[in-house]
Amino acid sequence: MRATGNLYKRLRSLHYVSFPAFMRFVPARLNSIYERVATMPRCSAVAFDMDGLMFDTEDVYWKAADALLRRRGHAYTQELCDEIMGRPPEHCFRRFKEMFSLPETWRQLQRESEDLFLEFLDDGFALMPGLETLLELLERRRIPKGICTSSAERVVREVLRRYSMRERFDFVLTAEDITHGKPAPEVYLKAAGKFGVVPRSMLVLEDSVAGIRAAVEAGAYAVAVRAHHNRRNDFSHADLVVESLDDPGITALVDR
Repeated sequence: MRATGNLYKRLRSLHYVSFPAFMRFVPARLNSIYERVATMPRCSAVAFDMDGLMFDTEDVYWKAADALLRRRGHAYTQELCDEIMGRPPEHCFRRFKEMFSLPETWRQLQRESEDLFLEFLDDGFALMPGLETLLELLERRRIPKGICTSSAERVVREVLRRYSMRERFDFVLTAEDITHGKPAPEVYLKAAGKFGVVPRSMLVLEDSVAGIRAAVEAGAYAVAVRAHHNRRNDFSHADLVVESLDDPGITALVDR
């Protein structure tokens, strides 16, 4: 699929073909993508989740959560990870307290976890596949973009700093900016307001079930992006499911 997308982008850059015409010459499974894309109004703005969507930081979060719990005689599990992925800090650390009967406040647990995360971040982390290609496409099309993350501002600021990403986005919404975190729609409704667009013309890119539910509830066009950490997740309620950020489905949405 990525090879097909690269061919389309090359032909498009040479003004040889429109996307609808191109789709007549590719496999039926890609035609089904175009049919789903056609239900979205013209893309006016793009809202990105951050961890696991823009940056390959889910493993860093795993290490931090596991270290936090092992200090207390417990271990982080895949089931717990799946349950809290995409949720705001208060929900996650209240869940830790409840599940493991921890005496600390959720804010104390959050602070310790953030310290561990920033320590493990020094081991390095990568951009998710296709991010740079998509950002360049949006910048050429002059489509505004923002970040809507459940992570705390302290963590977000440092992650973005490592790749000098903050200046490439119109705004960043973090856990501190939201009263009701994902899967509630508040963050994406607020994003649509900041963009000055109706939610349905806003493309939301997510990697978690909670994030997709928030986008759908807000009325945005919700795209789930598959990755190594979310293969078990059910994204059947998303408008579109793709394999990477440079997937032809996303290109089609942006180029409509």
